Amino acid sequence: MRKLLLIDDDERLAEPLQQYFARFDMSLQSETHPLQGIERIRREKFDLVVLDVMLPEIDGFETCRRLRQFSDIPIVMLTARGEVMDRVVGLELGADDYLPKPFEPRELVARIQNIFRRGKSTASDRVYQLGELTVDLDKKQLSRNGSEIPITATEYELLRLLLQNQDRVLSRDEIMNELRGIDADIYSRAIDVLVSRLRQKLQRPELIRTVRGQGYQLVNR
Repeated sequence: MRKLLLIDDDERLAEPLQQYFARFDMSLQSETHPLQGIERIRREKFDLVVLDVMLPEIDGFETCRRLRQFSDIPIVMLTARGEVMDRVVGLELGADDYLPKPFEPRELVARIQNIFRRGKSTASDRVYQLGELTVDLDKKQLSRNGSEIPITATEYELLRLLLQNQDRVLSRDEIMNELRGIDADIYSRAIDVLVSRLRQKLQRPELIRTVRGQGYQLVNR
């Protein structure tokens, strides 16, 4: 059973979600204060965090930033207003997906299941060498000269997708549909943010080429 943590100060939300998630073999636990949630993630093993933006003490963006300092756990952010910039900021800080409030529990479960599916290896026993960088698709691991580079599930899936399609340019819509399985409702900005995050991790921005008006292509030369 998957173990999830909900960080949301709305105490009425946890119980119905817990009951609903149990139908999908997921155990949902909850914290109403973000600092306590961060500490639980330090102490306990969770498979995913559902994180609200509007929180006491520190907001969800700061909570996400602190979590990314020590963990690559998948994060789904809940944005009350559903504004484009709220979602973009969440992606920039390392969130894996977002969902505007109010939401249907079934859609939240679908987003979470999609993240877990992306986390499964789709090309085992394959290793790509990009100069000093090594991408092990079996281990879902990125390393530089033997030292592992922390990478989120979404960043890894983008890298895998680019590696396996080196012979062609992938449009933003293609990337969005492959990684999220949903419409690109924040336009191309979400993919641009994700590519920027991956370039920072790779420290070789020339590896991912921007093709104006078309999309992105990985160039391994």
